[in-house]
Amino acid sequence: MEQERINYTQVVWEITRLLQEAESLEDALRTSLGEVVKAVGAEAGTIWFYNAAGDKRIYPSFWIGGADLTGMSLAAGEGIAGTVVKEGKTTVVKDCQKDPRWAGRFDEATGFVTRSMICVPLVNKYEVIGCIQIINKKDGSLYDDADVDLCENLAMLTAIAIDSNGLNLGFTEEKKVIISLRGVTKVYNPGTENQIQILKGVNLDVREGEFLVILGESGCGKSTMLNIVGGMDQLTDGTFLFDGQDYSKADEKELTMYRRHAVGFIFQAYNLMPTLTAKENLEFIGELCEDPMDAEQALDRVGLLGRKDNYPSQMSGGQQQRVSIARALMKKPRLILADEPTAALDYETSIEVLTVLEEVIHAGTTLLMVTHNEEIAKMANRVIRMKGGVVSEVIVNRHPASAKELVW
Repeated sequence: MEQERINYTQVVWEITRLLQEAESLEDALRTSLGEVVKAVGAEAGTIWFYNAAGDKRIYPSFWIGGADLTGMSLAAGEGIAGTVVKEGKTTVVKDCQKDPRWAGRFDEATGFVTRSMICVPLVNKYEVIGCIQIINKKDGSLYDDADVDLCENLAMLTAIAIDSNGLNLGFTEEKKVIISLRGVTKVYNPGTENQIQILKGVNLDVREGEFLVILGESGCGKSTMLNIVGGMDQLTDGTFLFDGQDYSKADEKELTMYRRHAVGFIFQAYNLMPTLTAKENLEFIGELCEDPMDAEQALDRVGLLGRKDNYPSQMSGGQQQRVSIARALMKKPRLILADEPTAALDYETSIEVLTVLEEVIHAGTTLLMVTHNEEIAKMANRVIRMKGGVVSEVIVNRHPASAKELVW
């Protein structure tokens, strides 16, 4: 125990340094939460903030671990976390499932079972502003006094940092959910000895006008999930809704219409037709749409109207990618999916392409992007990290960076 306490003291000092020296308080809070989760050997952790001036609910702003809290909120006084916020008292729960305060509403959707927790209120100079929740010891043991002390230290240091530096909690009216995935699985070669399960129960809500970046190691399922959302692949089990319409069991004709009218695609390979000019590449797509954008208008939006008569071989990689963005815009899509759109480009060209995408987002289009480049994630409203076929972490970015601020 003495050695454990010494280690905890080192963790407290490290958190103090992070909160004092970090350029971004949001990044520091996320990192500090991760340090505490690791130190106590927990499975998950969440920092909730209380919307005292609005709907009197608490919202998860930073979380790590298996519980997908996308779209989750609790009323003050509801559930264990809500009760801690309302009462302002640290709570240690040995068996959440038997506790009458346990809301437990997201267990069925994710398969993540909350067994035990520490929940500590975040208190600034005047009031409770939220709480920190640490869930499930990995070894199955119960939390002890040293664990509670560490969590209370994190809560105290977090409140001090927020008081000193300010933190825009970003409570605004929630935008409409345009995409909803619940319990989505994907199995290839089912029932054979070559069966491979890629997605293992993905839960995700995407809101209209949101820029969402999906990160994760190769093979984690991020591109598979993007393909399902884009109607290019079908899920094995679960539910996929787009704008309230269920595409979980859609046939090929329904998926074709969905792809044609609702979704724009941008890929690492530009996929332009080499024998057509830039304008002709766009007009070809326009012929398939009900109400296409004018091809020259689309090229003008990406800064390439002067290249309308050039063939792909006469353009640089960045210019070809901008043409592919213009091609996606031809449909006037509600949703654009981008799979590694800058992976084949150098830094300066990548920034040019990201600047164009930034303008598309500001115009109100929803954008989902898969990338290995974590720097690009700084532009996103939310960052989804996938691991082992599920959503393992969701980060809310209160202050998205502009494309021109990115450096790698």
